Amino acid sequence: MQIFHHQVQLRDFIKKCQQNGQSIGLVPTMGALHQGHLALINASKALADVTVASVFVNPLQFNNQTDFQKYPQVLDQDIQLLSSTGCDVVFAPLVSEIYPQATTLKFDFGQLETVMEGKFRPGHFNGVGIIVSKLFNLIRPNWAFFGQKDLQQCAVIKCLANDLSYPIEIKIIETLRESDGLAMSSRNRRLSNLGRSIAPEIFASLQLALSICHEPVEVIKLAIAEYYKSRNYFNLEYFEVCDPETLYIHKLGKLDKTSAFCIAVHLEDVRLIDNVIVPVAN
Repeated sequence: MQIFHHQVQLRDFIKKCQQNGQSIGLVPTMGALHQGHLALINASKALADVTVASVFVNPLQFNNQTDFQKYPQVLDQDIQLLSSTGCDVVFAPLVSEIYPQATTLKFDFGQLETVMEGKFRPGHFNGVGIIVSKLFNLIRPNWAFFGQKDLQQCAVIKCLANDLSYPIEIKIIETLRESDGLAMSSRNRRLSNLGRSIAPEIFASLQLALSICHEPVEVIKLAIAEYYKSRNYFNLEYFEVCDPETLYIHKLGKLDKTSAFCIAVHLEDVRLIDNVIVPVAN
């Protein structure tokens, strides 16, 4: 497995691969890897001749500096895990390598960044847009792989690829869960043993919503509000019902097409998100 810390080294390697007619798969990550990330690596390996994983905690994605400082960084472990799964290339740059000077470019993704994650994390998707654009321009992959857990990010990246005419196919891979239903996330490792034992209740709340998905949206939202009112160890930031592609928020009435239930909660000062796709109502 090749490991690069500098853009020029990676660019030269990728150029040789492409001159040899090899296809490239890209898996962008912020490290602290888990089986969900490895599912993305495996999806890439099934399609691409060469799989590249980036490991970079992007400071522009954090509107909360404390959150950035607490984000787990375990590069040596990540490299071992990527090597064991057969990844071909790791790109692990320093912040100064990616941002040698302050960025002035600003992305505006319109409706996609005014709700849910965009509403509660202002500037987050601008940071996503900048780092993903840099990776796309540097690596020029045939495919790029992202996890459904970050559903809103997936919509933003599809918009980015479409609007800037990147010749890259965006692949969205289903959320991987622990045996108790908790969505796999790098942030899970920040939970105490008690917090980890409680966290699966997030997925249980989404299952509750699924069980009443035939009810009007306002009834579903009230049920979720009541669910968390009785569990004051959680701080419910949002629960929304939306179109999984446009992120249009459904506020009233019954669902008549495929939708998504999206949620963000705080537990032990750790912010966790999850979502499930709701099939078309009968």
